[in-house]
Amino acid sequence: MENKELAVAFQYFEQKGWRPFDFQVNAWKDYLDGKSGLLNAPTGSGKTFALWFPVILEYIRNNPHDWQKPKKNGIQLIWVTPLRALAQDIQKAMQEVCHSIGLPWTVAVRNGDTDNKERLSQKRNPPECLVTTPETLHILLAQKENQALFEQLKAIVIDEWHELVGNKRGVQVQLALSYIRHIGSNGFKLWGISATIGNLEEACQILLGKNSPSHIIRADVEKNILLHTIFPEELEKYPWSGHLGIKLIEKVLEIIEKHRSVLLFTNTRAQSEIWYHHIMEKRPDWAGWVAIHHGSLDQNVRAWVEDSLHSGKLKLVVCTSSLDLGVDFRPVDAVIQIGSPKGVARFVQRAGRSGHQPGLPSEIYFVPTNSLELVEAAALRNAIETGEMENIHSPTLTYDVLIQFLITLAVGEGFRADQIYPVIKNTHAFQDLSPEDFQWVMSFITEGGSSLSGYEEFAKVELIENGIYKVKDKKTAMRHRLSMGTIVSDPMLKVKFKNGTYLGMIEEYFLSRLRQGDRFFFSGRNLEFIGIKDMNAYVQLSTKKSSNTPSYMGGRISLTSKLSGKIREILEKASHGIYESEESVFVSPLLDLQQRLSIIPDSHTFLIEKNISREGHHVFFYPFEGRMVHEVLGALLAYRISVTYPLTFSIAMNDYGFELLSDQAIPIEEVLEEDLFSERNLEEDILACINESEMAKRKFRDIATISGLIFQGYPGKPMKFRHLQANSGILYGVFEDYDPDNLLLKQAHREVLDMQMEKDKVLEAIRKINKQNIVLKKPGQFTPFSFPIMVDRLRAQLSSESLEDRIEKMKAQMIEG
Repeated sequence: MENKELAVAFQYFEQKGWRPFDFQVNAWKDYLDGKSGLLNAPTGSGKTFALWFPVILEYIRNNPHDWQKPKKNGIQLIWVTPLRALAQDIQKAMQEVCHSIGLPWTVAVRNGDTDNKERLSQKRNPPECLVTTPETLHILLAQKENQALFEQLKAIVIDEWHELVGNKRGVQVQLALSYIRHIGSNGFKLWGISATIGNLEEACQILLGKNSPSHIIRADVEKNILLHTIFPEELEKYPWSGHLGIKLIEKVLEIIEKHRSVLLFTNTRAQSEIWYHHIMEKRPDWAGWVAIHHGSLDQNVRAWVEDSLHSGKLKLVVCTSSLDLGVDFRPVDAVIQIGSPKGVARFVQRAGRSGHQPGLPSEIYFVPTNSLELVEAAALRNAIETGEMENIHSPTLTYDVLIQFLITLAVGEGFRADQIYPVIKNTHAFQDLSPEDFQWVMSFITEGGSSLSGYEEFAKVELIENGIYKVKDKKTAMRHRLSMGTIVSDPMLKVKFKNGTYLGMIEEYFLSRLRQGDRFFFSGRNLEFIGIKDMNAYVQLSTKKSSNTPSYMGGRISLTSKLSGKIREILEKASHGIYESEESVFVSPLLDLQQRLSIIPDSHTFLIEKNISREGHHVFFYPFEGRMVHEVLGALLAYRISVTYPLTFSIAMNDYGFELLSDQAIPIEEVLEEDLFSERNLEEDILACINESEMAKRKFRDIATISGLIFQGYPGKPMKFRHLQANSGILYGVFEDYDPDNLLLKQAHREVLDMQMEKDKVLEAIRKINKQNIVLKKPGQFTPFSFPIMVDRLRAQLSSESLEDRIEKMKAQMIEG
């Protein structure tokens, strides 16, 4: 690289009073040497400049005398970001560089919010850089003459790859990249940007494609995370989830008071509403300085919050993962995390929102919602110090995404089957796609497969001249364009005032339980429910306050295996009386009580506790594998016991263990002799113990939507959820009865086992248990480990007020006992 080109970049940095990091210069050099790769850099370290500048520098190198003259260059760079909210920020930063150095390039945004006029303008005069989303990248592939769009393309950058690689949006990206590589005449350089994950090499290989060499640039930028844990005044030795957080609100208010700007993260949308509610009750003088941000609020409200963060107008934003990704607002002073984030990477990502500048530490406060979460705080502290992160794996053989992709191509230029098969095979997601399964997919998009071949609406793609497959029907093409994407949310209804003012979205299952006149708290307001009409829930402001807050089915997150492993390490040391962090020292009386009443299991021990109470006979198991795995393990053990003993069970679980409760004695000693944790017939037993068919039906609704089997409706006129459910249910039944080898049906069953039931993790947990020494304890009373599991079961039966009273009585009985 010539010094003249370097000078342009260094001069820009100098004007800003900056110095480029080594990783940025390395990225420039590697890009200009023709390499593709993955940039591993923390939030706020200047990763955008690391991959924007080399595109500019290459253009200067190729046009040394007239690079400052306007030309029709075509699209040089496509920058893909998973969040629409990020697009505007990236566009502004890039365009500012162009203005500063005198480069007459246009940087434009193209996503679902881009109006028709702007789209037409971009088509007539393509910008040099297009900032877009995975979904809109596919919409570009659905355009006629899409090949011309990519003719001058020099580079594609996939931002936040760690967020995409583990889901179907990442599969979309893989397919689009492979196709653009196939049609591009001059090739392009491909770069990803990723935060640290455990399997970075694998993530790089998935991005670059099977036959490309892996190349990673690691940003050696010191990013200190200052973790402050907020301790309660006294330790609750019998903890239960959720009760402690709000009790610490005075301490939280003190933290907010001493900082200029704060993000307060909660794990669920319901929690964000609750915290916003309580904060505003305590500090009404902060009105106008405090806002709420979560995925169910009106897009305009969220945009206003993001803009206000930009301009420094807000002191506090109460939010969920909707602000996890690097929305590039001005950095906040500090982050508050309410409750355990259940994963190391998620915690580090949230911490990185503060001190979002090179060299500044990230300051994060951890507010436990029960005493045992202090163990999770200690585990997070240890994981951050050792730099350990979770692995993220890509889905494979997602036929619904493949079907959508092929129809997208058929809506655009069309494709030849013999040419597209190797393009698909070149992705990680479909490297194992057999010729037979590809033929099934082709039959499905052209005829509807064997069971739907009599219905014209499912025969979407036609074989025309020269072996080209195309969608010729305009209505089919339009409906497909409206349905593209892989994000299928739970059925949501719009919440509106009677005058039509839109507040946001709430899941149907919450609203279906409300009667006219019922009150609830949403979007920072006390509301009274009027009724539902045309997929809208109508409300009016209420003068009476309510603590009823919408909860969302997607709100449950489970402990990651990385964090659970760290928790086991801390408990192992505690079992030998070793407490190393301030959190484990504080929680030591609770753990000592657990040791006295029962034991703290170490890595070689699997603890089971047996108790009797007025409710019945309790058996508690402690695998420490996360709520989702425990849900399956609980159902599995209940099923295996009931095969021999005619017992009925209630099952409860949390992230540390699960409970089986019966009104009759559970002969656990005899059961353990019968190889309760056998790997034999594991899949069959899991399928027998859960309502797998019902779960697969729900999973199939999403698959049917993504693959275009069911149409969700036109903008402003969505199809009613019960119709979607009925349509997908009918198709599910047809396939089960007449087409059992249907790949979409098989995918639904596989996703239930692999994704929802986490079959591999269940198998891993059982193998771990089989290597451990099983210890059965009869403590005579509930222990600090068993108590929160039991409370979670009671929560489902009682209101919050009676739950508090019930718990106090139970504690009193235990102390008397």
